[in-house]
Amino acid sequence: MVSSHAVAETVAHATVRRLIALALRHGGSVALWRLPNATAPVLLLSLRPLHLSGLPPSLEPSAQAGFAFYPFQDSDTAEALLLPADAVLDLSAGQQLTLSHGLPAEAAAAVQRVLHDTTAPEELPWHVSPQPFPHTTDREAYEALVARGVAAIRAGEVTKVVSSRAARRPLPTGFDALGAFDALCRQHPRAFVSLVSAPQAGTWLGATPEILVEIDGAEFRTMALAGTQPITEEMTAQTAVWRQKDIEEQALVARYIVNCFKQLRLRDYDETGPRTVAAGNLLHLRTDFRVDLKRNRFPTLGTDMLRLLHPTSAVGGMPREAALSFLQRHEGYDRTYYSGFLGPVNLPTPGISRLFVNLRCMQLRPTEAILYAGTGLTAESDPSREWQETELKLRTVGSVLD
Repeated sequence: MVSSHAVAETVAHATVRRLIALALRHGGSVALWRLPNATAPVLLLSLRPLHLSGLPPSLEPSAQAGFAFYPFQDSDTAEALLLPADAVLDLSAGQQLTLSHGLPAEAAAAVQRVLHDTTAPEELPWHVSPQPFPHTTDREAYEALVARGVAAIRAGEVTKVVSSRAARRPLPTGFDALGAFDALCRQHPRAFVSLVSAPQAGTWLGATPEILVEIDGAEFRTMALAGTQPITEEMTAQTAVWRQKDIEEQALVARYIVNCFKQLRLRDYDETGPRTVAAGNLLHLRTDFRVDLKRNRFPTLGTDMLRLLHPTSAVGGMPREAALSFLQRHEGYDRTYYSGFLGPVNLPTPGISRLFVNLRCMQLRPTEAILYAGTGLTAESDPSREWQETELKLRTVGSVLD
């Protein structure tokens, strides 16, 4: 006998598939996400042209609601996107559907028809990035990049730099992006799991552990996440021992956040950590920062911090301009949306925004996936170990390709 819960899940999955098909068929955009520790995902459809802006979005309650999908650096190859919340289906609230007041009547009627449709869901025409495949890096070339980064740090050109690489993997026969999203939700209950498809960006799938900015009217939150080692039988979150290199790397990221607070002349904040946390098959060091917004009257704090933080030292390096210049000269490929940020803005209600760094992600093409991974370098970094760290990180999201 099939349980009523299983039937409800099947119906919800079919509804999501039909709604996504509606948006994609008409050149629209979609974002499907599951918040950390949430029981069900949320689907957003954008059925109108996207809002393009070089600046990160405003997080004030009066600002536009939508889903932010921002690149590592705004450029001609990767545009900053805010997907308008034309239709939002919250599966954690009993398939509650919200339609934008500005949505044309014809589009609203089409959404309603899909909700009551019982035909079999169709093949989904996911958007494909208009950009060429990025250059991929083999072990020898990546270790050479790490060695150059370490030399730059020792020469005093930068304090820290975060190197990264792209890798291509074939999609397995019958690969289904929605099925892969469901698998990542099961595998990573504490991660922000997302599936985003837009004409300008292509289609991206990921499960990131790193909060960039969260704000809910009562509290502002961010985190410093750095240092990596694999989980083993001997090495768990309770028993982890960290190398000096990892401790130093994490401290630099935490210091960067504190410096952003200082630029805003904010001194009243809570700092907790560092502590060891698990993310998929990996362990990281994490420090949490919180600001009580009832105690600190700072209505633009979320927007101001977002614009100061991105791209953070955890994905670029320090000092920011020197590290970004090093990466532009030596990294050898365009990150586009990898190590950018994404997440709901002013959703589910005005004043609530949750943005995450786009890590542990892949870009989907018709027959291949492009996976991305990076490592933070300090003066003590070993090129061989940094390569192995990228291999571990690629497995987090790459497991759905097995």
